[in-house]
Amino acid sequence: MRSSNYPASVRLPDTMIEPRLNYVRCPGAQAVRAEDGETTPGHRMAYWEWNATGNPKHPQVVVCVHGLSRQGRDFDTLARALAPHARVVCPDVVGRGESDWLADPMAYDVQQYAGDMLAMLQQLHQEAPIDALDWVGTSMGGLIGMVVSSLPPGVLPVPVRRLVLNDVGPAIEWSALERIGQYLGAPLRFDSPEQAAAQLWDMSTSFGPHTPEQWMALTRPMLRTTPQGQYRLHYDPAIAQPFRALTREAAEKGEALLWQLYDAISAQTLVLRGAESDLLSPATVQAMAERGPKARCVEFAGVGHAPTLVAPGQVEAVTRFLLAPPPKGSA
Repeated sequence: MRSSNYPASVRLPDTMIEPRLNYVRCPGAQAVRAEDGETTPGHRMAYWEWNATGNPKHPQVVVCVHGLSRQGRDFDTLARALAPHARVVCPDVVGRGESDWLADPMAYDVQQYAGDMLAMLQQLHQEAPIDALDWVGTSMGGLIGMVVSSLPPGVLPVPVRRLVLNDVGPAIEWSALERIGQYLGAPLRFDSPEQAAAQLWDMSTSFGPHTPEQWMALTRPMLRTTPQGQYRLHYDPAIAQPFRALTREAAEKGEALLWQLYDAISAQTLVLRGAESDLLSPATVQAMAERGPKARCVEFAGVGHAPTLVAPGQVEAVTRFLLAPPPKGSA
């Protein structure tokens, strides 16, 4: 494991491009319509697509998947850095952002999320063939990435080539899950985006240093207006139900399964860790370096769970890994 204090050398495109919002129809759990509470077959997942390559059918696709209570616009800074080189796709996992909410809260699980990602990848592949597929997953997005990356040949349009696991691994510290459970799904209301930013910062200082402008850019996509003119968080509060139903014993069984999935991964793998993370331990990172894909690790000082991939050094660590030429002798 090595620490990183990269210089601020990542350059964003001169034109501040914006993403296009798309949707994919996903099988499985039913959605509930907000306007009347009726259910619909399957559900829609939203995804934000970035492309500044000049080729709308660019064959390299980078999928960026957010954490438990976040949404796809978390990756705006990273996506702008990658968009001149690849087709960057940032989904709103179901129950978050612009995606549908599910009728059955217990359907909010990694298995359903991974199935939704397969539906999205098939749609993208039909639109334009994917030749190279990379994955960046923060926390929950990394768990989904481990599931997708471990799938047998033929399930994906192409195998995952490079995998970035942002402050997550097969073993998750139980104390961190307890901490997250204390605020997940709370019925927060804010009178202004500025108030929301301040209150969310109090809950998120482990993300590490951010300028006020950076934090506001991360906050605005998290907010939705209420009929009363206030602001609420974007996600379905019911995502907290299966999370709180998780027992320590079930988490330990899930850890054994995740290690099996991790060992099946063939993608080049990079683990990012906040040096002060309470979710991903140094011991877990060491084990990840010794087994399965034998991940490399970059650690960021002054950051806990989880790096937001906004700071230049964090962006550079990801872009340098994803955009590096293939190793000598590889196909």
